[in-house]
Amino acid sequence: MGHGNMGNMGKMMKQIQQMQQQMEETQKEIERRTVEATAGGGVVRATVSGGLDLVELEIDPDVVDPEDVDMLRDLIIAAVNEAMRSAQDMAREELGKVTGGLDLPNIPGLMN
Repeated sequence: MGHGNMGNMGKMMKQIQQMQQQMEETQKEIERRTVEATAGGGVVRATVSGGLDLVELEIDPDVVDPEDVDMLRDLIIAAVNEAMRSAQDMAREELGKVTGGLDLPNIPGLMN
């Protein structure tokens, strides 16, 4: 192996380390961000962090009907699931900016 190949390998390793650092910083920023989703025309609103934690859930009191708990449950599930999908999409988009569109394996807890 010639000296030129060793230099290229070193340069590539340095670029990989820089990308790793950028990904870690981006992942921390993603975890600080939140996304919202609603269901039932806005009567249920879920807020999820980029780390996929449900951080807020708002329910319009007018939609709370003791005779129809199933509908309320379905609205909550729909809002939370949509917020989770939005958080995952946001994470993919932000990490894609760092990786330049490289198809990298899933990041545990973030892109499952």
